[in-house]
Amino acid sequence: MTSIQAQPVIMAGGSGTRLWPLSRAQYPKQFLVLQGNRSLFQMAASRLASVAGDDITLAAPSIVGNEEHRFLVLDQLRELKLMPAAVLLEPTGRNTAPAMTLAALHAVASGGDPVLVVTPADQTVTNEAAFTAALQRAVRVAASGAIVILGITPDRPETGFGYIRSSQGEASGSALKVAAFVEKPDAETAQRYLADGGYYWNSGIFVVRASVWLKALTQFRPDIAEATQKAWDARSTDDSFVRPGKAEFGAIPSESVDYAVMEKCPADNGFDLRMVPLDAGWSDLGAWDAVWQVGEKDAQGNVSVGDTMVRDSHDTLIHASSRLVGVVGLRNVVVIETADAVLVADRDRSQEVKHIVGQLQSAGRTEQTLHRQVHRPWGWYDSIDMGPRFQVKRIMVKPGATLSLQKHHHRAEHWIVVTGTAEVTNGDQVILLTENQSTYIPLGTVHRLANPGKVPLEIIEVQSGSYLGEDDIVRYEDTYGRVK
Repeated sequence: MTSIQAQPVIMAGGSGTRLWPLSRAQYPKQFLVLQGNRSLFQMAASRLASVAGDDITLAAPSIVGNEEHRFLVLDQLRELKLMPAAVLLEPTGRNTAPAMTLAALHAVASGGDPVLVVTPADQTVTNEAAFTAALQRAVRVAASGAIVILGITPDRPETGFGYIRSSQGEASGSALKVAAFVEKPDAETAQRYLADGGYYWNSGIFVVRASVWLKALTQFRPDIAEATQKAWDARSTDDSFVRPGKAEFGAIPSESVDYAVMEKCPADNGFDLRMVPLDAGWSDLGAWDAVWQVGEKDAQGNVSVGDTMVRDSHDTLIHASSRLVGVVGLRNVVVIETADAVLVADRDRSQEVKHIVGQLQSAGRTEQTLHRQVHRPWGWYDSIDMGPRFQVKRIMVKPGATLSLQKHHHRAEHWIVVTGTAEVTNGDQVILLTENQSTYIPLGTVHRLANPGKVPLEIIEVQSGSYLGEDDIVRYEDTYGRVK
């Protein structure tokens, strides 16, 4: 029996604006741990790893994501002890069709033609065995040249999803023929779809040979195919990071996989578009209401995460990140608390949270981009207090990690070691500091912080000066490629 070569592809480039304030532009929802101890991205990677079988050989995953999230991707994969085949970095968002095309071009670059198993990074399923079985079925159908999409068996008249209409009775290898794609319906139409049967939610999970995808895109959207090829030809490679040409990628038309190819296939006899039904407790976690839907509920239908106290409330989601949150007398409400922002919303209107993010962006505020705790490739920092001419940060540096060699024009810094060992470059001196020891970095002095130890280093940094912005930095050397 010939083994089918399959290439997992995880689309991890979304911004997750409707899950603000937990999801931020530089730490979007796919990297959040919303339940258990793994992020949505990690759960997606683990689910795809289960697709391997007696007749399916699975390659290491390819990740398509944002340049700014590249170290988040690597850190979260390392926690799973999983190394990627490549991390394909988009310099700017161009929707899912160009992203999937990058993965296809990478897959065929070495001369192979694997079956791409493409999934978003921000979905959940409760029945992983059913998910694996459906995906394996899709791989086997796609190996013969079909384009396969997973269709979710609907359990309610949902108006927030697009639908797939199947041709009943035209099954091939347990995959239904797709008759048409249908836009998001109104409530009455959604109820009719549920009653009629034959309609499925569009999961956004696609299974197709790399060459078949490239052929379909060239036929239906030659402009996207040609522009993405140019960006791919101008790529640069740095370890597992693959960067398409920045200017060339920016010139690619922005389009989704559905609009570019899938919706055109049913009317074209040149491509066999199939759907494998999936009934596995699927959710795309597109808004806080969806997080409530999949959460573990108490007797009153409340979902509580973190340090919460709930009284006389029903069908409410309470998520506390940094302090105690108490609620009384709420019904059908979302309460999301973080260190620097709180959201309270009608659960039925949680899709509208994206408009708050838009207002923050228009006002030039940072709460739509960053958390108070900001992750960096070397660790993180938390701005715990600030005022006129001073700022206090708690800084964690991973074992073996090093910050850039740098200086500041407008601020001096005091460093106090809380735990671990710090190697400090301070002008011409290099010193080691341990717990309860400190040093002073004068304004304009070239300096660096490193952790030579095997445990995380934590320090308290007190900044003082006339300007304390993150852009007051001159880098001379940097492990992470941030020297201009």
